[in-house]
Amino acid sequence: MPELPPTSRRRLLLGTAAVSAGALLAGCTSNEPSKGGAAADNAPAAGTEQPGKAVTIGFAGPQADHGWLNAINENARQRAAKYPEVTLEITEGSNDTAAQIGQIQTLINKKVDVLVILPADGKALTQVGLQAMKAGIPVVNLDRIFASPQAYRCWIGGDNYGMGLNAGRFIGERLKDKPNAKVVELAGLDSLELTQQRTQGFDDALKNYPNIKKVARQAAEFTVESGQAKMAQLLQAQPQFDALWNHDDDQGVGALRAVQQAGRSDFLMVGGAGAKSAMDAIKADNSVLKATVLYPPTMAASAIDLARALGQGKGVGGLAELEIPGSVTLYSAVVTKDNVDRYLPTGFN
Repeated sequence: MPELPPTSRRRLLLGTAAVSAGALLAGCTSNEPSKGGAAADNAPAAGTEQPGKAVTIGFAGPQADHGWLNAINENARQRAAKYPEVTLEITEGSNDTAAQIGQIQTLINKKVDVLVILPADGKALTQVGLQAMKAGIPVVNLDRIFASPQAYRCWIGGDNYGMGLNAGRFIGERLKDKPNAKVVELAGLDSLELTQQRTQGFDDALKNYPNIKKVARQAAEFTVESGQAKMAQLLQAQPQFDALWNHDDDQGVGALRAVQQAGRSDFLMVGGAGAKSAMDAIKADNSVLKATVLYPPTMAASAIDLARALGQGKGVGGLAELEIPGSVTLYSAVVTKDNVDRYLPTGFN
């Protein structure tokens, strides 16, 4: 992933989609069959409550300068606290790659048992991942992937293409019987691969609905301010359309403000990420926002589960293999008023 500009608090964000790894990781540190999924309060999954071998996990992520990354850190802390035998060494976090490399090297020198790393820039931090692996410290690569699979033992993260795909499918099903339906897209930063993946998934989904045409696309910057400004431009340029796919719930706050200021209510909106504010609006059902596609920060809790399993030499309950998987891709679930109560506990501020 290319080096990102520092001007936007959301520019390091790799996205927002759903809690699907819970079932796979339900018995992550037990070789006994699991009896249930992860609880909403982030408690350890059934079958993992019994303490095992003591494990020290080093956790290094970017600076928590917005809601999603702050939720990543909180999910890691809360999950580790559920395990009495787990000690979590967590860094301050930095968006400066050199600083984050230094923090990770400090954890390597402390000889932690396992590392969980969400790199500010996956490509730039690949070498320090390789350094940890060569030192005999297995790495769980969280979300932003390293350039070499040799730099990590396991990758776990979201599905940006799947976000766009499921947003397109939801909109497509809602508009499939409407002749000459029009949709618009409020994307994120076009310089980011994740933005391109979300757009590609959305476009691919719409190919299955020949009655629907995307008539406009505007790129924002994952901020409330940019969302409001760019949405206002879309509304002015497009006096009539039927649906909006907004890539990110933070910029969606601004987008909704622009919609309200324009007095528009003639279309449906689908967001992305799974912010609590978006879920609250979906539940209230009093705005154009009807759904959001998740990119769950709970992946950090699952990363702690995987790290604990690695440190204790155990596999994933429910699978025949003795080792944890090499990768876990989370599902991009669509939250609507019909299922919002299920996902509300995962919403982030």
